[in-house]
Amino acid sequence: MKALTWQGKRTVTVEEVPDPQIQQPEDAIIRITSSAICGSDLHLYELLGPFLDRGDILGHEPMGVVVEVGANVTSLQPGDRVVIPFNIACGECFFCRRGLQSQCETTQVREYGSGAALFGYTKLYGQVPGGQAEYLRVPLADYNHIKVAPDLPDERYLFLSDILPTAWQGVEYAQVPEGGTLAVMGLGPVGQFVARVGRHRGHRVIAVDPVPERRAMAERHGIETLDLTDTVVAEIRDTTEGRGADSVVDAVGLEAHGNSGIEFVQKAVGLLPDPAARQLLDKAGIDRLAAVYASIDAVRRGGTVSLSGVYAGDADILPMKTMFDKQVTLRMGQCNVKNWIDDLLPLVEDAADPLGVMDLTTHHAPLDDAPDLYRTFQQKEDGCIKVVLHPSTV
Repeated sequence: MKALTWQGKRTVTVEEVPDPQIQQPEDAIIRITSSAICGSDLHLYELLGPFLDRGDILGHEPMGVVVEVGANVTSLQPGDRVVIPFNIACGECFFCRRGLQSQCETTQVREYGSGAALFGYTKLYGQVPGGQAEYLRVPLADYNHIKVAPDLPDERYLFLSDILPTAWQGVEYAQVPEGGTLAVMGLGPVGQFVARVGRHRGHRVIAVDPVPERRAMAERHGIETLDLTDTVVAEIRDTTEGRGADSVVDAVGLEAHGNSGIEFVQKAVGLLPDPAARQLLDKAGIDRLAAVYASIDAVRRGGTVSLSGVYAGDADILPMKTMFDKQVTLRMGQCNVKNWIDDLLPLVEDAADPLGVMDLTTHHAPLDDAPDLYRTFQQKEDGCIKVVLHPSTV
């Protein structure tokens, strides 16, 4: 089959690789009809190479059609149409039963002290082959799927794999009070959905992003937007009676704009031998924290900051004095996809499309175009906000 593989920093290629096989009786094989490029895939493209091997198959936002099931799989059969959540969980352990599938005890990657295994996302999360490919092996398939109807287009359902539940969880964690204001830092794909979820729930939403096309997309959905300037925190305070937003979601993560010193460190990591780079990534403060700092500044006293963006450093410096003085609540974590599907499935199937899932993708392309589109997405060129690849068709 064809698959998108990591070959080095800013180098991904489409290669012929062996077709996946049933390895355990709980496995299923699906043929991928749509597979998105996630903003967190760009961290692999740019920064997290020390935890990857050449040839690793990327991608964790896939959906498709079941073509084969293992002997112990009871809830799927060939021909079923499914979305595959990005985290791999058992559905039965202590954490899964509490809606914390991203911490699943059955698939935790204990070698690196990480939570549940993920598709297509480095040694840190199990080095499981990903879904930017023609076919995908799904472990523990009875639990790790979302069965969907056959008639609506892929785009209605695809984002249930990651970014839509990630956004929903981000707003849940933000604890926006009734009648409150939610500020969103970053209008990439997750930020777009965070803003729309907030608006859908009746909150006032103010979103910040430096890219005009991203702001324009959010404005189509009734979102107030601000450019990323040195005065943006003051602007948020000015429009919230001087207090700041009740809640803030950081939808940016470790490669935020700002802090040229940390940016230099991030680039230097890629020049180190893998063992040394892994140790630095594991122990150092290597995140550009501009979005976190702005979130803490922009939230009102007694408010909540919710982190949906991915961070990787273990020695990042947070403004603890300010956080303590302002009584800020901080919530974060990898999304627990299956925990939110009952809330989201009716919304994506609603003919009115209340969360605008049909107004996010800017680029549809065959798998062969993936290397060029990784670069386009990273550089924010050609109005690129969300890329969906189509390795095969039904």
